[in-house]
Amino acid sequence: MVVCGDDGLAHRLAAELRGVYGEQVTLVVPPAERTVRPPVVGRARAASAALLGAVTAAVSRANGGAGGSEPAGSVRVVEAGEATEAALADAGVEQAAALALVYDDDETNIRAALTARRLNPRLRLVLRLYNRRLGQHIEELLDQAAALATGVGDAGLDASTTVLSDADTAAPALAATAVVGTTKVVQTDGLLLRAVERPPLRPGQPPAAGLATLALLSTTSNDPAGADGSESSGEQGPLLLPDTEAVQAARGRGAVVLEQVSYAGPSLPSGRGVVPSFASLFSRRLRWSLAGLVGCVAALAVALTVVTGEHPLHATYMTLLDLFAINEPALHQSLARQILQLLSGLIGLLLLPVLLAAVLEALGTFRTASALRKPPRGLGGHVVLLGLGKIGTRVLTRLRELHIPVVCVESDPDARGMATARRLRVPVVLGDVTQEGVLEAAKIHRAHTLLAVTSADTTNLEAALYARSVRPDLRVVLRLYDDDFATAVYRTLRAAHPHALTRSRSVTHLAAPAFAGAMMGRQILGAIPVERRVLLFAAVEVAGQPQLEDRTVGQAFRPGAWRVLALDRGSRERREEPAVEEAYEDGRAGGASGWVWDLPDTYVLQKEDRVVLAATRRGLAELLGRRPREWEGA
Repeated sequence: MVVCGDDGLAHRLAAELRGVYGEQVTLVVPPAERTVRPPVVGRARAASAALLGAVTAAVSRANGGAGGSEPAGSVRVVEAGEATEAALADAGVEQAAALALVYDDDETNIRAALTARRLNPRLRLVLRLYNRRLGQHIEELLDQAAALATGVGDAGLDASTTVLSDADTAAPALAATAVVGTTKVVQTDGLLLRAVERPPLRPGQPPAAGLATLALLSTTSNDPAGADGSESSGEQGPLLLPDTEAVQAARGRGAVVLEQVSYAGPSLPSGRGVVPSFASLFSRRLRWSLAGLVGCVAALAVALTVVTGEHPLHATYMTLLDLFAINEPALHQSLARQILQLLSGLIGLLLLPVLLAAVLEALGTFRTASALRKPPRGLGGHVVLLGLGKIGTRVLTRLRELHIPVVCVESDPDARGMATARRLRVPVVLGDVTQEGVLEAAKIHRAHTLLAVTSADTTNLEAALYARSVRPDLRVVLRLYDDDFATAVYRTLRAAHPHALTRSRSVTHLAAPAFAGAMMGRQILGAIPVERRVLLFAAVEVAGQPQLEDRTVGQAFRPGAWRVLALDRGSRERREEPAVEEAYEDGRAGGASGWVWDLPDTYVLQKEDRVVLAATRRGLAELLGRRPREWEGA
């Protein structure tokens, strides 16, 4: 495996491949003096070394403490300023099984991918691209080039191109963590799942319904939801993929339950921020003024009909002529007609300033539609989003799709997400969050959550501390890279504010399992964080998997490692099975997603089946058969 990158994701991915999957990894990174962000990469290298050391210790314990026991893989570091043809050749791309290009620049990754595909047409490529549409075209182009170069069709060629984005992988988890009651979502090809955190059950309370219990959360005296800052803390950690006995025996522990939901509706249309609604064009006072004038005109038309006996339409027409002062004076007509004409002229004089105000307000609304909005008066219960970079932009889009009010804080007026904020008509406060008054302008004292997702850990921490000084019970979600730093922050904030909830998430920690799984050649549907650990969802062919083939769903379940969740409906049509037919007829099928859910434990998996399973990183590594079964004793 070859990994090329210039930030912390490359080091985290290399440690994931070597420590979890036992692969031989070549890491191509810029020289130390040319690193763009030395502190982050330095912490990444330290985290990689720590993870590898933990893996070695676990394997040694599994083997009874035998000396010299090492994981099967190794890491070789190659320093190169760019992923040129010479650098890729030096890294061994021509003989490699997979290559991950995780540079922070899309153009650099595309250039290196084109070169690597020419050097090794059978190479499995994983690219990190922020541009989604461009990524789809690049996938098709590189797969077509591989098929033409090898002369093998797409079905028989293992070389595949997968385009992923760390922002898209982490944004749903960050958005879900920011709001109580929102969910952690995995979605692909019509498949929509959500993992719901549920509080501990009361004595005698039956478990809530759901597809499966994914995890039992940690417990603390102040936070029964298990919001620990880091899995490396000394407290009780989460129990992933527990069996039925463990779920029934759990007392005082929250749970993460998997649910299936239908599509909730389309996302906000792109033109909504450019064409305001009719109600937003005019203020409430102006709308009432216009309504009053319309009522007066209607009353004058009715009075003219009664006085003159004319048809109502003709009376309305005459009233409008009097209103706009283009009718002849009623000199030789009745007194009532003359009074009505004078009243119509007076109403016409009052109408002129109201029409002028309406025009000015409408023009002002259209002008501010493309400009930054300020937080409206009386706003409360919203999410204050700090940072509009790559991660912040994706999180903002996700929050708006969930119809959650958001106020953004950004110091750079040319940040990537400013255009998205204008299009979605989201209020933005420009300013440095470390300066006094910036968070106050974002209505932090009435906010529901502070979501700090800048690339600087210290900036996120400073914003959290300042926000807690303004409102001690504020819910805070921090983007923190370093696990040790996250643990220290969590313990300190919990001790200082025992009644407030604190969450910490690492983008590279959430993204690395998805990138590693794609390099192993399996379709990773998504990842759901459980505290600071991750559960993977993958679509796996049963053929060639001895742990699954010719076993029932109950026998294939490995607590703490993997669990079969769904069956591809296509395989159900190929091999009719009464148990699957019963699940389908009972409405437990996945509808348009093409999957049958809630399979009975007696259903026998056969080689032509394709299943969706939830797995831990170690469990997925064992299932793929890429390393010895060392983890059973660890």
